[in-house]
Amino acid sequence: MSIETDIKQKKFRSPYQRLALNLVYTTNWLEYKQLEYFKAYDITPQQYNVLRILRGQQSNPIKVSDITERMLDKSSNTSRLVDKLLAKNLAKRTSCPSDRRAVDVVITEEGLKLLKDLDPAIEEWEDRFNIITPEEAEQISALLDKLRESQD
Repeated sequence: MSIETDIKQKKFRSPYQRLALNLVYTTNWLEYKQLEYFKAYDITPQQYNVLRILRGQQSNPIKVSDITERMLDKSSNTSRLVDKLLAKNLAKRTSCPSDRRAVDVVITEEGLKLLKDLDPAIEEWEDRFNIITPEEAEQISALLDKLRESQD
C-alpha cells in the first residue's frame, strides 16, 4: 500500500514531506512487526540489541557506556536494559580490572541460547525485505546514510 492510502492523505506539500512521513510511518510499522517476534521471547527490541552486542563481543566483557555507543536506539537507557537482562539471567556483570567504578557485562549461556533460538525468527523477519533486490537494498541503505550524513 502507498503512504497516501495508509494514512489517508491525498496530497503532500512536497516530495520531501512525503518522504519524511513515509520514513516515520515505515519505521513505526517495522518496529511494531518486530515487537511481535520478540513478545514470545519476553524481550524488547532494545534488549535484543544489547544481547546481540554482547554476543558480538565473543564473551569479552564490555562496559555499559560502550554498549550505549553501539545501540541502534540512542535514547535507550542502557543501564536499565542491562539490569533487566541481568534479572532474566541473560547477562552478568563482571568487575572491570582497570576501573573499579566501571561495570563490565558479558552474555550468559542462557543469553546465547535465547539468541540462537531467536535467529531463525529474525531471519524470517528480515526475509520480508526480499521483495526488493540486493542492489535496491544497497541503494536504499546508501540513501539513508546520505540523509543522516547531511545532518552531521
